[in-house]
Amino acid sequence: MRRVLMLGAGLVSGPIAGYILKLPDTRLTVASLEHPDAQALVGGHPNGRAREVNVANLAELSPLIRDSDLVISLVPFTHHPPIARLAVEHGVHVITTSYVSPEMRALDGAARRAGVLLLNEIGLDPGIDHMSAMRVIDGVRAEGGRVTGFRSCCGGLPAPEAADNPWRYKFSWSPRGALLAGTNPARYLIGGEIREIPAETLFQRFEAYAIEGLGEFEIYPNRDALRYRELYGLTEASTMFRGTIRYPGWSRAMQAIAELGLLSIEPREWAPRT
Repeated sequence: MRRVLMLGAGLVSGPIAGYILKLPDTRLTVASLEHPDAQALVGGHPNGRAREVNVANLAELSPLIRDSDLVISLVPFTHHPPIARLAVEHGVHVITTSYVSPEMRALDGAARRAGVLLLNEIGLDPGIDHMSAMRVIDGVRAEGGRVTGFRSCCGGLPAPEAADNPWRYKFSWSPRGALLAGTNPARYLIGGEIREIPAETLFQRFEAYAIEGLGEFEIYPNRDALRYRELYGLTEASTMFRGTIRYPGWSRAMQAIAELGLLSIEPREWAPRT
């Protein structure tokens, strides 16, 4: 029987747990800091079990990884590298939805020598956007065409009727991670010119973005788009841009939040202000 360990029992974990529990000859262990959350995902399924674990406690985590064939890590991205290091030691494959960090990239050689797959960037963004991009790019090339410019815009948003708060946004993943994403600088290529946007002014660089049949949105630059030129085979493209989609008003609000220092992870003293 195949043994899958899923770390994290947040909102994004539910669909994956439901899918895996339908697979034959597969046992799923959901491990979370909150045991009731993990138990809710596996329910009473005979091939599911719930475990309470603090992923920061590597001694506690190690035997769970050792007894698995695959680890799906859906915890905050800072935990992925130590989880992956344990997995490489035990010869266990790892999947995450997060961007490839320098710490994760540094494990590439050890993972290859151990025959371990470390598959990152396999969520929505990054993930499905990569696959849809390559489907389009490969389709153009199959017809003898050449891609000279690339723009990809993606965003996970509540449906219009559910966007019923002032932000018109709801968290389906770690709120900390969602907000810290706004502290990343951006880099992209427009008409052959590299543009670098510091994190402090990221939300000042938004633009209107219309989607046929859905209406008006806005986009702002999404991290370093140039790192994907070679991966996508677009080294000759004069435009390479990746953007994040939000409902109108998000960027102005986030810029104000950033200027107040509320995106900082450092403690701040606000007294005597309200």
